[in-house]
Amino acid sequence: KPSRATRFLEWLEAFAYRKADCIVSVTDSFVERIAAKCGDPAKIVVIKNGVDLEFFQPDVDGGALARTFGVDGRFVAAYVGTHGMAHGLDVVLRAAERLRHRKDIVFVMVGDGAERARLLAQKSQLGLDNVLMFGQLPKDQMPQVWALTDVSLVLLRNQPLFESVLPSKVFEAMGMAKPIVLGVRGESQRLVEASGAGLCIEPENAEQLANTVALLADDRNRGREMGAAGRRYVAQNFDRRRLAEKFEALFASLTA
Repeated sequence: KPSRATRFLEWLEAFAYRKADCIVSVTDSFVERIAAKCGDPAKIVVIKNGVDLEFFQPDVDGGALARTFGVDGRFVAAYVGTHGMAHGLDVVLRAAERLRHRKDIVFVMVGDGAERARLLAQKSQLGLDNVLMFGQLPKDQMPQVWALTDVSLVLLRNQPLFESVLPSKVFEAMGMAKPIVLGVRGESQRLVEASGAGLCIEPENAEQLANTVALLADDRNRGREMGAAGRRYVAQNFDRRRLAEKFEALFASLTA
């Protein structure tokens, strides 16, 4: 809500933008908002987030971790990341409830956040043995987590605020050649559709999420094709090494 503190922070924001020689936006959607604050759109450059393609390799073996998790041989729909208020992860539990009859499908949730304890309690209350929730794991285990995943769930609440964001897990899933079920509108949806890397659903729609996961579980070749398309797309457009080169060239031009 408006307050003296927020007014000061907005003044500080506008001051920093005006004084900057260059502003790097990580999405196209942010540009218009930043331009309104800085007064000079010409000094805004877009360099989006990407993925370390040497770290996230599709040929990583996730078999050992799959056996540890107890999901070996099942179709794994995984949410990997923050369990926060912005993500609306109740939808995963509601989708799992609809698919509890599918013994071949399991939902895996990896990460931590403000909502995790409540989600754990809700999972227990609903008796969802097709949902496995693990805490935050070390970064060096992330390729193995993605390797055991059959489809990546990228989810946010159904709010206009999130139409301008690009969740980093989109790029990681693409780097690992994993298909995506995206429950986010706006720029994220346009990227996934342009890449052919996944299927988009209405945010917070449990029925659509359940149906789409079941669809991919029944047509695994389609999922593999989407995953391969995503890997090609990030290699061409979102290789972090190439993005770093863009930053380097930008710094060089500013200091010349």
